[in-house]
Amino acid sequence: MKTLLLAHDFDATSEHALSEAIELARKLPARIVVAHVYSVPVYNFPEGSSLIPSAEDAARLAEVAQRSLDQVLARASAAPDVAISGVLRAGVPDEEICRLADELRADMIVIGTHARGALARALLGSVAQRVVRAAKVPVLSIRGPQPAG
Repeated sequence: MKTLLLAHDFDATSEHALSEAIELARKLPARIVVAHVYSVPVYNFPEGSSLIPSAEDAARLAEVAQRSLDQVLARASAAPDVAISGVLRAGVPDEEICRLADELRADMIVIGTHARGALARALLGSVAQRVVRAAKVPVLSIRGPQPAG
């Protein structure tokens, strides 16, 4: 195994998945590509009109996402024995993660899951669940840190 693709959405679950991916990469050995996919929101209204963010708003969103990804990569660089790089993409998260896995010829996708209940998954969907279904490579789903108790 040479390349692990880690999907990261800047939350505690993704940080936990990154820690697990680093441990796995050390054992294999493999490099890690940390990917963040952001969506530029489009708001549709009942009367049929839409509100599309301006180019400046989209650029600002990309800038904030890049800064956040850079911070993740800076923290991850504390693991000097693992090669870690980052990729930022705009689009539908599950689709872009699977597309990026193909482009990188990743051997595995690592993704955090929030372990929401069935109702929340049905209403909100799950990026992790859609990646598992669509990926052409194995997907390691890492459950987020659980509260003590």
